[in-house]
Amino acid sequence: MTHNASRTPVLLPRTGIGIDVHAFAPDSKPQPLWLGGLFWEGEQGLAGHSDGDPVAHAAADALFSACGIGDLGTHFGTDRPEFAGASGVTLLAEAARIVRAAGFEIGNVAVQFVGNRPKFGPRREESQRVLTEAAGAPVSVTATTSDGLGFTGRGEGISAVATALVYPAA
Repeated sequence: MTHNASRTPVLLPRTGIGIDVHAFAPDSKPQPLWLGGLFWEGEQGLAGHSDGDPVAHAAADALFSACGIGDLGTHFGTDRPEFAGASGVTLLAEAARIVRAAGFEIGNVAVQFVGNRPKFGPRREESQRVLTEAAGAPVSVTATTSDGLGFTGRGEGISAVATALVYPAA
């Protein structure tokens, strides 16, 4: 919060960024694919402490970043066995609760994931509904490839980047 010349409080929004990366699970230890809060039948899953959902994880990290209250590891790190195998949707809902308890409201979250598969467009609306419900605020998701470049282009994993807008609760 800042003040103008007449000392009337002006509530300023805050932005945050979150990035999450997960490698595909090895064939010797197959995992289900959870992405954007959805289960993707027949797709190779991602390795991770929780369900490995980079979209939900990046969204939660962006919320923490916007509020200046740590990051995904601070709240749900590998040293917290109770979060082993946890759903990304559950983590996002808990992140939203923590953010609100810290005195902030959530304006929105935007996430873009980078990967060759799965084809996201047909399930975009479903994913956005699930994530919006978890966050209690609008969450939009877009997807892209990296034109064959880097680990995502080689099909080794998926990354996601998110931004969040929060503002101090009045």
